[in-house]
Amino acid sequence: MQAIDPTAHSPGACQAREVLDRVGDKWSLYVISQLGSGTKRFNELKREIDGISQRMLTVTLRGLERDGIVTRTMYPVMPPRVEYSLTDLGRTLLETVGTFVRWAEENLDQIEAARARYDARAGEIEAFG
Repeated sequence: MQAIDPTAHSPGACQAREVLDRVGDKWSLYVISQLGSGTKRFNELKREIDGISQRMLTVTLRGLERDGIVTRTMYPVMPPRVEYSLTDLGRTLLETVGTFVRWAEENLDQIEAARARYDARAGEIEAFG
């Protein structure tokens, strides 16, 4: 596999960065992961994704829908029922997203310890100016 040049300035490289920004942000990762188990309603996703606000979930779902990763289905009933699911394209991300989310969860203790060490050193540096 060929390495991607992070300094490339071609239109394709710029567009790829935009896609990576979308699917790589923390809320998109959680939404994709949650939808991996099947179709969900908005409030169901909100309950399952700890810490996400209603506005951020709306923005994330709209972005994922725009990129063809999530599909939104609205049913003409009262009150309106809206469901979200992964598209075929979105399902291709499941293995990668699942691996990334699991990695973060499995390494959280080590990451927190590293942050504490860094913050302690940074505090020492500031104290001695």
